[in-house]
Amino acid sequence: MVRVRFAPSPTGFLHVGSLRTALYNFLFARHHGGVCILRIEDTDRTRLVEGAIEEQISSLAWAGVEFDEGPHVGGNHGPYIQSERFDLYAKHAELLIQNGTAYYAFDTAEELDAMRTRQQQAGIAPKYDRSSMRNQYTLGENETKRLLAEGAPRVVRLHVPLHEEVRFHDEIRGDMVVHGREIDDQILVKSDGFPTYHLANVVDDHLMEITHVIRGEEWLPSTPKHVLLYRAFGWDMPAFAHLPLMLDAQRKKLSKRFGSVMAQDFRDQGYFPAALTNYVALCGWNPGTEQEVFSMAELQQAFTLERVSKSGAIFDYNKLQWMNSQYLVAADPVELATEIKPLLDERGYAYTDLEFVASVVTLLKHRIHFLKDLVEFADYLFSDTLTEVEQGAWQSIAADDALRTALSNINSSLTEECLQTPDAFKAMIAQAAEAAGLKSGKVMKPLRLVITHREVGAELFDTIKLLGIDRTKRRLTEFVA
Repeated sequence: MVRVRFAPSPTGFLHVGSLRTALYNFLFARHHGGVCILRIEDTDRTRLVEGAIEEQISSLAWAGVEFDEGPHVGGNHGPYIQSERFDLYAKHAELLIQNGTAYYAFDTAEELDAMRTRQQQAGIAPKYDRSSMRNQYTLGENETKRLLAEGAPRVVRLHVPLHEEVRFHDEIRGDMVVHGREIDDQILVKSDGFPTYHLANVVDDHLMEITHVIRGEEWLPSTPKHVLLYRAFGWDMPAFAHLPLMLDAQRKKLSKRFGSVMAQDFRDQGYFPAALTNYVALCGWNPGTEQEVFSMAELQQAFTLERVSKSGAIFDYNKLQWMNSQYLVAADPVELATEIKPLLDERGYAYTDLEFVASVVTLLKHRIHFLKDLVEFADYLFSDTLTEVEQGAWQSIAADDALRTALSNINSSLTEECLQTPDAFKAMIAQAAEAAGLKSGKVMKPLRLVITHREVGAELFDTIKLLGIDRTKRRLTEFVA
């Protein structure tokens, strides 16, 4: 059975790139009828952010990414929180010491800094120099035992075979080869006794029977170390798949310097969770068809790793906004009305009957990107206290006697019969304009401005029909009086 995991660190809130990683794991598991696990990797205690775990779990749930095992899932599985499993990692580190694939090192911070300075001056890439530093190989067995007995500060490092090649296959990038001399003797257990990501990650993936490790491209350089750890333990490796980076318009790694990047930012801005999830799924994955709008069920059916790209994916905020508008248009107006009504009530609007709000949504949903925009964009439908208009445009209408006459004629001629059909409405406008010596085209924009205090909007016939005869006439009367 396919078993995958999403393993975030609680060092910040959920980044949209992390959301994509979680989503791809979830979709892959569902596509294959497998299991998706949530595991919190909190071994780096110095970088923990208060509330990060709760926010990440909340944002994932909001986005529709579900887990079968993990900290918030009931039943006999989990919680999978690495800080609660330190004894397990210590035991496995000891196994590596015993079989010679890891070793103790006693170097001080000053000694390591001096080593890096020497390497930098010699033009050598910084890497732990096992042959010259203070470790069990250079100190010898007796001195190592003495230091251990005294409780001297030390770390446990991976013993990298310098003259071997490390080979592994990546499901997205193909076969990979890294020579041992290019791999650092990674610290596995820090001087405070805490495991590093590398040891805890491999141990947990094995014990949780993870079949596919689907994670971001930034972890690709660490994979050879993980391969060596699997080899050192004598364990079978999972399949690896490293996802492309998410990039901004300048093709740089997506960061908050250029816009929103956290899942909660998009939630606060009014994006539908399904729209964000849909768009994020397409950032690096091509379904192989022209289809762009997918339900979660359709994503689960269509998603495969074979169609994930190697190259970075541009995060297009305009395309995401377009995606949100597609979900807005497709949604049930009554459900949207129920969602937006508390905001309208909060403003103290008088016209917030649910049926009326649903009609407003139906009228204007093609003209807005976010449901919450309705509160401002359609205020003239919900309230008779209208917002200010651009004074120049208003004064221009007020000073035009012919326009004022045409608008007065419309006020007198407007009846329920005129609103039976668009043709009847247009005929009334044409007659009122002609009586004032104008063509109907000259009247429509001023009429909209007087009635809505907006220069753009839905069809005027539909707007006035929804607004109603009485409210429309009241506004025209106030203007021409």
